[in-house]
Amino acid sequence: MTGTLYGLGIGPGDPELITVKALRLLRAAPVVAYPAPETGESLARAIVAPLLPGGQSEIAIRVPLLVERFPAQEVYDRAAVKLGAHLSAGRDVAVLCEGDPFFYGSFMYLFARMAERFPVEVVPGVSSLTACAAVLGAPLAARNDVLSVVPAPLDEAELKARLSSGDATAVIKVGRHFDKVRRVLDELGLSEQARYIERATMERQRILPLDSVDPGDVPYFSMILLHKRGEAWS
Repeated sequence: MTGTLYGLGIGPGDPELITVKALRLLRAAPVVAYPAPETGESLARAIVAPLLPGGQSEIAIRVPLLVERFPAQEVYDRAAVKLGAHLSAGRDVAVLCEGDPFFYGSFMYLFARMAERFPVEVVPGVSSLTACAAVLGAPLAARNDVLSVVPAPLDEAELKARLSSGDATAVIKVGRHFDKVRRVLDELGLSEQARYIERATMERQRILPLDSVDPGDVPYFSMILLHKRGEAWS
């Protein structure tokens, strides 16, 4: 009998935001795998560190974080082989995914490689999108609003088109693209309706007015929520 591959959404950073189901599977799995940078510690593992029972085999999937090298196909090819060996031996494997596995989550690359050969179960998690809204006290959308999720790395023309067309927008992966996003918001006259947050629910969480953000110090885990009515619930 083969093991089951679990893609566990572990939430945006606060360990208490992991679901009861994900916690149960995390503690029961004999093998735990997680994405990690080429050097340094894994944020995903750090999130669940207080919850781990100990005694599990751990596999760090070292992924380059440079945009031009992602997704790193060979990294996921090697990881699929390594995880597949455990599954073939009958051992369940829990793969940690920050936020939700299928909402811009890296687990999708493993899913594509393994779902046809092994049992796979995806456990949804609290996404950064809903976590940011909760922390900001800013409902994402209401009534018949159209909510858009727009990646900041889009080129400026595409970004402007997307931001001008929606009722409510979450701009994700802001990072080094903050200047571009801010410029587009200013051009569209939407800066006053935008709210900025970084590292939502984590210890280093910050909420700032757009004009107080240092463009050189914007982390990948940052987001701008925009609503053209100012307040989605009014």
